[in-house]
Amino acid sequence: MDSTATDLFDTGRFEAGRNRLASLAYRLLGSAGDAEDAVQDAFLHWQAADRQRIRVPEAWLTKVVTNLCLDRLRSAQARRERAVGAWLPEPLLDGDPMLGPADTFEQRESVSLAVLTLMERLSPLERAVYVLREAFSYGHAEIAEILDISESASQQHLHRARHRVTAARRSGSEVDPAAARRIVEEFLSAASSGRTERLVALLTDDVIAVSDGAGLAEKLLRFDTPQRVAAVARGGFKPSPAKRRLAGGTPAMHYAVVNGTPAILAVVGDRVVGSVTFDLAGGKIATVRGIAAPARLSRLTEAWRQHGPGTPLIARW
Repeated sequence: MDSTATDLFDTGRFEAGRNRLASLAYRLLGSAGDAEDAVQDAFLHWQAADRQRIRVPEAWLTKVVTNLCLDRLRSAQARRERAVGAWLPEPLLDGDPMLGPADTFEQRESVSLAVLTLMERLSPLERAVYVLREAFSYGHAEIAEILDISESASQQHLHRARHRVTAARRSGSEVDPAAARRIVEEFLSAASSGRTERLVALLTDDVIAVSDGAGLAEKLLRFDTPQRVAAVARGGFKPSPAKRRLAGGTPAMHYAVVNGTPAILAVVGDRVVGSVTFDLAGGKIATVRGIAAPARLSRLTEAWRQHGPGTPLIARW
C-alpha cells in the first residue's frame, strides 16, 4: 500500500470513531464547539503520529482526546469562564450523534444537562474518571492507562465523583415521554396566558430556574420557590413587541427533547433563538433552564434544520 493509500485508510479509521470521540469530548467539556475543536486537534495528532506503532487506535485516540479535554478544563481561561457563574452546558437536540452512547440509564444520565452541570463541581480528573466509567464502561485498569494514574487512584476519583454527583443530584428518574410532553404543554399554556396558580401547581416545592437572561446577562439568573419561578415564567413567556424584536421575528414554540429531557424551543424561521429545558420529578417540574445566547444554540439550530419540525405548540407567539 503506497503512502497516499495508507493516509486515506488511516483517515477512514479515524473518521469511523469520530462520533464516539466527540461524544466523549462533549461529556468532558459540556460544549459542542469545544468538543469539535478537541476532536480536530486529536486528528492532527493522529496524522503526525507514527501510526504503524499504534497497536490499538481506539485506545490511543481515547487517551489523546481525554487529555486534550483535561488541558482545556485546567486552562486559566476555562476556569475564569466557568467561575463567574455565566456557564451552562450547551443543549443538543435528541438524535445528535454527540449525545451517544445512550443504551443504559447511566449513559443517558451522564449527558443530561443536570449531570453536566453537576460535573462542574468535580476536579478535571474526577470528571474524566466519572465519564470514562459511567458513560463508556472503561475498567479501572484502562482508565489508569488513559490518565497516567494508578488503578487505586482511579477508584478513589470515581468514588468521590459519584458521591459529589449523587449528593447534589435532585430526586427524579426517567419519565414517560407522553407524560413529560403533557406537563410541558400545560406549563407553556399556563405561562403564556398568565395563569399563575396553574403554574405554581405544576412546580415542585423546591423548584429552581436558571437563565442566561435571554443571552444578555453577564451572570446566570437564578430563581427559587414556586411563586418566584412562576412569576418569571409568566413574564418570560408573555409575548410582546420588544421580545419579538430581540428574537429577530415572531417565534413559533415547539416541543422537543434536548439532552434527553423535555424542552420548549423558540424558533424564528429555521433558527432556534431560545431553549427552555425541564427536569421532572414526581410528575412536576423540578428545574427549568433557559438558554438564548446564540453561540450556545448554533449546533442545536443545525440539527433542528435537518430534523424537520412538526406542528408547533404555538404557531405565532
